[in-house]
Amino acid sequence: MPFTCAAVLALTLACVAAPAPAFARAKKVKNPAVNVTTVLPPAVMAGLARAHVPLSSVSVVVEKIGDRTPILALNAGKPMMPASTMKLVTTYAGLSILGPDYRWRTSAFADGTMDAGGVLHGNLYIQGTGDPKLVPEELIDLVQKIRKSGINGIDGALVLDKRFFDVSTRDLPPFDDDTTAPYNVGPDPLLYAFKSLSFALSPSPDGTVAIDVQPALAQLQIANQLRATNGPCRGDLTAVTPTVTAMPNGIVDATFSGDFPVRCGDRTVNVAVLDHTAFFAGGFLALWQQSGGTFSGTTREGAVPVTAKQVAVHQGPVLSDIVRDINKFSNNTMARNLFLTIGAAISKPPATPEKSVDAIDTFMHRSALPTEYLQLENGSGLSRDEHIPAISMADLLQSANASPVAQVFVDSLPIAGVDGTMRNRLTGQPVNGNAHIKTGTLRDVRAIAGYVASSDGTSYVVVSFINDPHAEAARAAHDALLEWVYQGPSVSMSDISDASRAKPRKNPHPRGAH
Repeated sequence: MPFTCAAVLALTLACVAAPAPAFARAKKVKNPAVNVTTVLPPAVMAGLARAHVPLSSVSVVVEKIGDRTPILALNAGKPMMPASTMKLVTTYAGLSILGPDYRWRTSAFADGTMDAGGVLHGNLYIQGTGDPKLVPEELIDLVQKIRKSGINGIDGALVLDKRFFDVSTRDLPPFDDDTTAPYNVGPDPLLYAFKSLSFALSPSPDGTVAIDVQPALAQLQIANQLRATNGPCRGDLTAVTPTVTAMPNGIVDATFSGDFPVRCGDRTVNVAVLDHTAFFAGGFLALWQQSGGTFSGTTREGAVPVTAKQVAVHQGPVLSDIVRDINKFSNNTMARNLFLTIGAAISKPPATPEKSVDAIDTFMHRSALPTEYLQLENGSGLSRDEHIPAISMADLLQSANASPVAQVFVDSLPIAGVDGTMRNRLTGQPVNGNAHIKTGTLRDVRAIAGYVASSDGTSYVVVSFINDPHAEAARAAHDALLEWVYQGPSVSMSDISDASRAKPRKNPHPRGAH
């Protein structure tokens, strides 16, 4: 599929001709006598030196679009932790296997009889399939459809059918000790609002602090003991973090206490609470009651019986929109739900990580992409067991750009200086607006992977992983690499090393546990 517009980023200009990859393809070189340099640009070397990162901890690949022979390669075949750039593997595979228009379905079933007042004498079942973006604005659609079916009240149980994901995918240990951090929330077939509460705090000169929370939970109560003060805003504002306690009677108490200086201004804090089942049930019932519905039963998990009648179906956003959220904002939980969905779609539910790994491996083989050193665990990059060589990531980016899902895939990546995780980077540099880059950050890991349109109209694939205790300080080196590529990398003969591609070393690590 030839590129029919100027060599610019897809989000910068809209083509009016035939659909095409988001980055211009370079002509493939026939019988290439290609030279590969392993010498990094001086500004990149300086950034690494300032961060005290040795070259042995760095992996870099730069290629022209359409030509998989690198013009710059350092430790290209070394398996590295990619952090959140691993989401590129999951989202490209997901778009290709499921299709950009794929939608998750969340369904409601009734089992029992209804009286003249619309009260269901029986159970209401909610069956999930892993919708990654079942937020209040989406779940209300299901509630309204249930009400339109004639059900006004439920005097049986609210039963959640979560069989789409295997039970082994539940109650996974958090990645780190920050157990209430939303990024640590695991996958679930009935993932609701990322299982996190967002508290908005607004101090007033009269000494009060207003607290708003989203989403509403039927069992949540807020104890507001905050005092707005006139003191300076200094240090950590511990008052904005609530103490959340699940009470024996089912009530969830969120207590705020302490001084809140007015000068600190409005603050928002996001906290992951409860388990998925309790969180979804509380969120559903809050919307149900807000719509005028009544409920006098209990909540539990269980399978939809064959005798139950389907009363409503909600279809979530299309996968292309989901992938945009995953890559722009690096949402781990959404990526993990997509990862498991891939396995369920190919091998049938219940979803397991093993099924997803097999499905992605098969897709990669069919796409002539290397998998020898690819290690997947949850597909989000929030893992110490996920690895991929930079040269393999570059191959994937080349394949994605030449694929039927190229436009959707590239559109999903953050744009340097514009949006997503790159919105505050390179804002004052010429590369601003000219690079679609997925970022990745873990303790001891910095990563970038994506596309750069250079100043001369040539487009490049750029991948770099840093795995080192000083990786956090090396962001400037990655920024310098992107700036260098934008300026139009040219390889002088004095910098050229051997012409062959770096050969991947034998991977000393087994595939990560799944």
